[in-house]
Amino acid sequence: MTAGNMPSTRTVKWVLIGLAAATFVGANAHLVYVAIASQPACVEHIKEKGQRPAEFRAAAAAC
Repeated sequence: MTAGNMPSTRTVKWVLIGLAAATFVGANAHLVYVAIASQPACVEHIKEKGQRPAEFRAAAAAC
């Protein structure tokens, strides 16, 4: 390649910045999609307040 065919340093920087921004936006969009689309499975939990320490119950049952 000749010097006339090489992209300028400024162009390369902006392309890299654009790729980084697109990756960031895409990753965040994926996280939002997964958070909205996923539904945790129902698990057994204590229905009444526990008598022992560290025995918790769900704030509100989803199923």
